[in-house]
Amino acid sequence: MSAGRNFPIGDPILELKNISLRFGGVKAITNISFKVLKHEIRAIIGPNGAGKSSLLNCINGIYKPQEGTILFNGKVLDGISPNVVANNGVSRTFQNLALFKRMSVLDNIMVGRTLHTTSNFWSVGFGLPKAMKEDRENRGKCMEIIKFLEIEHIKDSPVGKLAYGLQKKVEFGRALATEANILMLDEPMAGMNVEEKREMCRFILKVNDEVGTTIVLIEHDMGVVMDISDRVVVLDYGKVIGDGIPDEVRSSQAVIDAYLGTSHD
Repeated sequence: MSAGRNFPIGDPILELKNISLRFGGVKAITNISFKVLKHEIRAIIGPNGAGKSSLLNCINGIYKPQEGTILFNGKVLDGISPNVVANNGVSRTFQNLALFKRMSVLDNIMVGRTLHTTSNFWSVGFGLPKAMKEDRENRGKCMEIIKFLEIEHIKDSPVGKLAYGLQKKVEFGRALATEANILMLDEPMAGMNVEEKREMCRFILKVNDEVGTTIVLIEHDMGVVMDISDRVVVLDYGKVIGDGIPDEVRSSQAVIDAYLGTSHD
């Protein structure tokens, strides 16, 4: 699927090797291994409770797996904090919105620039030239993202007054502001209507193709997954039951069985 792309799919950027996670005696993830290639859109799917979000939590340092290794560009990621993971170029959105509802769209997206801010509280408070220059640069970057997402008309609006689909787009913009090499999107289209999903798909494809960002995507809408993903890994009861291009996964009997109304909540 890399033919004709601005950023052809490359070598592995993220590697999971034999990851296992337990909470007490409960196994959330068991011996999971797969690779994410540079510039690809890699989907993670599975029934509710299959371990998808737990897996993302392992990758970005919220959970520490008891077994296995996670590599980013050959560097071990497991066992370190989410801040260190973010500084290594991995950004994450969550199932539930985590926006500052009283702040404007622009200010919410500015939060994503924290990793790229070196000025301290005092230099900002006293309006020192270096701090002001950095603030202008960060705001300029965020305005570029706002234009990219075609939401200039709401840049000054409080996020809490926006429709749900627009709030999800703002959260996506905040993740883009980190300038991460990998964006991990945890159900970015949950709760959206058909038109909103179509819009979000367009921007995910756009950032992947025009910016070259690698995308790791959890999504329940199989139509979306099959349309925009390069490769799909399927989890069931915390184990990998399928891994391949969308057509291969779609025709797998194990995957078909897992989706016959199964829920593991």
